[in-house]
Amino acid sequence: MAAVEDALIVAGGLGTRMYPVSAFLSKESLPLIDIPVLIHLAHEAKVAGVKRIHIISSPNKDLSPLLKDITELHSNRPELDAKLFSSFSDIEIKVHIQHQQLGLGDAISCALNDISGPFLVLLGDNVILDNHSTSKDFVPSNASKLLVQCYEENNLPCGAILPVKQEDVCNYGVVELEGDRVKKVVEKPNVKDAPSNLVLCGRYLFTSDARDLLENVYTAEKYGELQSIELQNHWMHGKGFIGVKLEGFSWYDSGNPYSWLQAQVDHALQRPDYAEDFRNWLESRLR
Repeated sequence: MAAVEDALIVAGGLGTRMYPVSAFLSKESLPLIDIPVLIHLAHEAKVAGVKRIHIISSPNKDLSPLLKDITELHSNRPELDAKLFSSFSDIEIKVHIQHQQLGLGDAISCALNDISGPFLVLLGDNVILDNHSTSKDFVPSNASKLLVQCYEENNLPCGAILPVKQEDVCNYGVVELEGDRVKKVVEKPNVKDAPSNLVLCGRYLFTSDARDLLENVYTAEKYGELQSIELQNHWMHGKGFIGVKLEGFSWYDSGNPYSWLQAQVDHALQRPDYAEDFRNWLESRLR
């Protein structure tokens, strides 16, 4: 069984729901309090054991400031975790440009000429945390690591799933499970038609056959933005596609202002350096 050596961070979206800020800054550079989204994703991928990170960007997006090694600035704040100043310095980085917005499958295809084995896919506007750590003692998320462990145990593609409130299922791809196998994904169903309250949450591990399937079967020309959905359906009805439940994780979306505002508040209430003071301030403000 091939090792998982590549992670693909999909960051090519235009971010129009976050305008006007995303017209000036990429949403991947937005901070969750004080740590940018892309930095969270980079460390999550590295702790999962990959050797290369592929970043899918768009023609007018500049992510280069986030990729720099700025270790020399650490001396200005030596109490902060040094690894946050050089998140990409100890791993191979490849940037790929998605020239047209044709969905996740097309974005993945941009990197597949440089990937030969199984690979992780991380959506660039989703931060998924099991550690609400501080910038002084930063602990990466284990979300992608759990997908790698699932693949190593089963040799099958998989996707991370999380529960949401029943009234919110209409916003997501909702999964129907049989044991740990995903049997069906229903895109944005009505509440009464949803097979569960478990939804795909922006973390996947795809196997090496994805390249041939996306290039020759589920092509952008034929399936458009449904490419990745059809790819997952192929596995569901074939060798199998596993749903990995992320127990105890928090899921934050930087894709729109309200969800990102909620993320800041929720994360602050759980970070040990801010929780008590912020909760006291918030309670006084609400009074």
